[in-house]
Amino acid sequence: MKTILNSQVVEINPSGENYTVTLDGKTVFVQVIRAEDGRMDLLIDGQRVTAHVSSDMAKRWVTIDGRTIMLTKTSGAKQGVRHDHAGGLIAPMPGQVRSVSVRVGDVVKKGQTLLTMEAMKMEIRIQALKDGRVKSVFVSQGQTVEREQILIEMED
Repeated sequence: MKTILNSQVVEINPSGENYTVTLDGKTVFVQVIRAEDGRMDLLIDGQRVTAHVSSDMAKRWVTIDGRTIMLTKTSGAKQGVRHDHAGGLIAPMPGQVRSVSVRVGDVVKKGQTLLTMEAMKMEIRIQALKDGRVKSVFVSQGQTVEREQILIEMED
């Protein structure tokens, strides 16, 4: 996954249960020790760091040692994690479905949360891109999904 950090491209890649982060050609190893309620305890190249994370689905704010930085996603179908592909909402990255809030036939409004998933120790809300009706639901709570897997199909 590529993001922008203060106008620099940062690449974050899974490496087993952990991550490698590359910034300006320098790669560091990041291990997630604990992540809950917007707080992450990390080991970054062996040094323990506590980060507080919040998101508006298009941007993430990360606070470490009183300093807040903003991460902006650089790739993907749409801003944030709301992906639309031929009327279907797709998973932005591999993860696990935590809850499904709609059923086939439900009428939904633009911005309504249709399901939540967890990926990279963060909660992601998949939201309706426009008003419409749920045509198909392809996942259920607890299911593991792959990147770009269709989750829900919408119709006008």
